[in-house]
Amino acid sequence: MNRIRNFCIIAHIDHGKSTLADRLLELTSTLSARDMENQVLDDMDLEKEKGITIKSHAIQMSYKGYRLNLIDTPGHVDFSYEVSRSIAACEGALLVVDASQGVQAQTISNLYMAIDHGLEIIPVLNKIDMDSAQPDIVADEICDLLGCSPDDIFRVSARTGDGVPPILDAIVEKIPAPSGNPDAPLQALIFDSVFNPFRGVIAYFKVSNGAVRKGDKVKFVATGMEYEVEEVGSLKMKLIPGEEVGCGDVGYIITGIKSAVEVKVGDTITHVARPCEEAIAGFEEVKPMVFAGMYPVQADKFEELRTVLEKFQLNDASFVYEPESSLALGSGFRCGFLGLLHLEIVQERLFREFDMDVITTVPNVSYKVYTMQGEVLDVHNPSGLPAPTLIDHIEEPYIRAQIISKTEFFGPIMKLCLDRRGTLVSQHYITAERVELNYDMPLSEIVFDFYDKLKTISKGYASFDYHVTQFRPAKLVRLDILLNGEPADALSTLIHEDNAYDFGRKMCVKLKDLIPRQQFDIPIQAAIGAKIIARETVKQLRKDVTAKCYGGDVTRKRKLLEKQKEGKKRMRQIGTVQVPQSAFMAVLKLDS
Repeated sequence: MNRIRNFCIIAHIDHGKSTLADRLLELTSTLSARDMENQVLDDMDLEKEKGITIKSHAIQMSYKGYRLNLIDTPGHVDFSYEVSRSIAACEGALLVVDASQGVQAQTISNLYMAIDHGLEIIPVLNKIDMDSAQPDIVADEICDLLGCSPDDIFRVSARTGDGVPPILDAIVEKIPAPSGNPDAPLQALIFDSVFNPFRGVIAYFKVSNGAVRKGDKVKFVATGMEYEVEEVGSLKMKLIPGEEVGCGDVGYIITGIKSAVEVKVGDTITHVARPCEEAIAGFEEVKPMVFAGMYPVQADKFEELRTVLEKFQLNDASFVYEPESSLALGSGFRCGFLGLLHLEIVQERLFREFDMDVITTVPNVSYKVYTMQGEVLDVHNPSGLPAPTLIDHIEEPYIRAQIISKTEFFGPIMKLCLDRRGTLVSQHYITAERVELNYDMPLSEIVFDFYDKLKTISKGYASFDYHVTQFRPAKLVRLDILLNGEPADALSTLIHEDNAYDFGRKMCVKLKDLIPRQQFDIPIQAAIGAKIIARETVKQLRKDVTAKCYGGDVTRKRKLLEKQKEGKKRMRQIGTVQVPQSAFMAVLKLDS
């Protein structure tokens, strides 16, 4: 155990975690030069295309007789659950900060998470070779944050490999070896899992006490299920089978589980014959921030979608779902996400990895509705809202938002937050150039396009992090969209009374562009209860029936037009309006 080091790399998005991991893999000869590529641990096509890490990746390296288990983590706030799981399986962390951008919101958030778990922090200043780098200024920011001296900070360029080798020695010297008793009953924490169509569920785990061997009878504590271990081993670029995974080590286990619901991330593995007394405290229960309905494009694919979501949840434990039905879309699932980017990534991965095309409804957040009878209802969906006469009041979730930006964007950022019903809690100048703002604001106001707007007005410099603090009373109304007089419940939304008119008008204008023209006029209306607050009309496709009327009396033309008008009226009564998928996603981009 003294020769094992478990560590992760934490940083804000795009500060060079995956590139630093590449250099560490090269220096320890974990990969041959032929197999080496940029961001080698980001094995999803989607990660390479977007240039972000979505999944945390575990890999084992050997260095001077030591076994180094590295877990590379994502940086975006929507994937912070992945980071918390990685931190729970480690004793130390490399804190990477970009020398050109300095300390950002997610840097601070991830650092506090690591300190809460008692991890040893090794500060790394990356991208010192860039023209815009300010290594001395950023080093002072890191010293203020950690209370360390400038000599403790490793100055590196992960792209060129300059200054990286001493980090490996620091990992061995500074990060403590894992603690645990090799002779105690087996106690292992599952921190990730994947589904393999041939082998079943493969669980990745860290052993806290005891050891697990091939052929052992093991039990998963949360589900109570018992299995025989078919294979255990270590995590290199491929899975390397072995005879046992010892105390303090990280590895994988295959027990032939074919059902995805039998494995839970955060569960404890123990022996059947000699079980441990208590389960390891897993991870905090994930709290979804954004809810959206997912429905199969063809109604008969509902069961197929259920199976796909079960398998997907294995690979993404922060994703939650439950069945629901909609008048317009049939049977589907109410899904919970950590943010809008998370929703977008899930939708894309379902299509790419499982060939599953889904219709996604308008995202919204969870509200608490207090009825006249004194009941408290959790409402995730506008259709679940009781009649207005039964509601006493509604409470919505509030967040504490932390924004770090250059001082020159201070004014526009404050205006953006005030427009979104935010109240300033505190402001703090990190340096003369950089300011940290803390706001209390409703979660529903940041769900759609807040992050994009923030990036636009700050020219990409502002960083943003948030956590939910409490529920507060709010004046909310249900805004319905009527197409040809019929409510399209997938486009309904709960919104603050003051913003309802503006939002409804924008929705009508947007849908007018997106809904294809029919043989009859389609009225698009935004309504609060029985009151119509905005209207647009998709004009009908017309046929020039009067083209053959040349000469003669004008009454001939009029007669033909009246006849056509009757037909259009009849058609409108029996016609149905098809809503394209782009209309559901358009709500997210109302200003573009």
